[in-house]
Amino acid sequence: MQHFRQLWLWVLILAAVVPFWFGAISQLCLGRPFGSNPMSNLGLVLAWVVFGMGLPGFLLSLRLTTEVRPDGVYYQFSPIHLAFRRLAFEDLKHWCVREYRPIREYGGWGLRYGGKGCGWAYTVSGCRGVQFELANGRRVLLGSQRADEFGKAMEGTAGVTSQAGG
Repeated sequence: MQHFRQLWLWVLILAAVVPFWFGAISQLCLGRPFGSNPMSNLGLVLAWVVFGMGLPGFLLSLRLTTEVRPDGVYYQFSPIHLAFRRLAFEDLKHWCVREYRPIREYGGWGLRYGGKGCGWAYTVSGCRGVQFELANGRRVLLGSQRADEFGKAMEGTAGVTSQAGG
């Protein structure tokens, strides 16, 4: 299971939510209107709940779980996916452990679609993962902090062939 734990990401999130916390404390607790044109207390409470608490809470809850089971590769990007999704071995044409360029190929980390035949990517951090090519030509990349271990778990699975990473 992988989580978003990069320091730079949390610094950005904190920079975005601190004004909501400061405004809520200032206006609601200390009775000092926040800003030159303060919003209503109800509006401030809603903004604080959605952005001040909701955004960091959502980021904390995001996690990518991957499992190699006897009938396929299962992955879940919670809380976006409510249940595991499966890449059935019989639907896989090839797979490879590879390095990827998250920003260049997919526009960053997370649940992303990359152009030029890259397909879907489910990543949390880093630049390594396992790329799957399905029999229908679709591609799925599952990022992993333990890509080599993931690849070893894939070896010898139900007639699926590996090819050189890259």
